[in-house]
Amino acid sequence: MKAKDIMTTPVVTVTPDTPVRDIARLLFERRISGVPVVDNGQLVGIVTEGDLLHRHEIETDERPPRGSWWLRLIAGDESPGEYIRSHARLAKDIMTGNVITVDEETPIAKIAMIFETRRIKRVPVLRDGQLVGIVSRANLVQALATKSHGVVAAPAESDDAIRERLLAELGHRSWWRSFTSNLIVTDGVVHYWGLFGSDDERTAARIAAENIPGVRRVEDHRIRVGDMPKFG
Repeated sequence: MKAKDIMTTPVVTVTPDTPVRDIARLLFERRISGVPVVDNGQLVGIVTEGDLLHRHEIETDERPPRGSWWLRLIAGDESPGEYIRSHARLAKDIMTGNVITVDEETPIAKIAMIFETRRIKRVPVLRDGQLVGIVSRANLVQALATKSHGVVAAPAESDDAIRERLLAELGHRSWWRSFTSNLIVTDGVVHYWGLFGSDDERTAARIAAENIPGVRRVEDHRIRVGDMPKFG
C-alpha cells in the first residue's frame, strides 16, 4: 500500500495569517490534531496540538523547573522563542516550518519508519509540489484494520512444510539461536527445544510460528540461558 491509498483528502488547511484561536477551534471541531499551513498553494508549515499546549490565555505557559534555583535565577525570564509560542496570535508565528513530506507513491512502510525515527504523528502528501493529502498514525491503524479484516485463511500445510517455512523465517533473525535451539512440528503443533535468552526472544519465536499457515499451537520447552542445571 502507498500513501495515496490511505491518505485523508481533501486536506483541511489554514493560511499563515489564520488566528491561533481559529486554529484551536478548527482542531476541536474537526477532531484533528494538526493542520497544514498553505500560502498561495504552497505548503509552508504545520500547526499541531503541541504548538498550542503552552498558551498564556489558559495559563499553561509557565515553564517547568530546570536545574537548581540559582541557575534559573541566572537564566532569567523565558526565551524569546518560548514567548513567541505562548503569546503569538497568528499561524505563521507558531507553525513548524521545514515540514517533512512524502509523495503519493511513498510506501506506507517508509511512512511508518518516518513516524518512528522523526517522532512525528503525521506527514503531508504532495503531488508535483502541491498538497493533496495527509497521512497520520491513525491512517496506518485504519489500514491495518482493513487489511486484517480482508485476510483469507490460507490452507493448512503439512508438518514438514510448516517446519521448513518456519526454519526459513527464523534463519533470517539474529535473535534465533540456531546452534542451541531446534523445533519439531507434530499435527500442526510447533515444539521448541533448546535454549532461549530473553522473554522477547521467546515471544518472537512464538509469533513467528503463529504466522505460519497450519500451525495450531506453539509449545516452547526451551530453558532460559543461565537456568541450566549445573552438574558436578
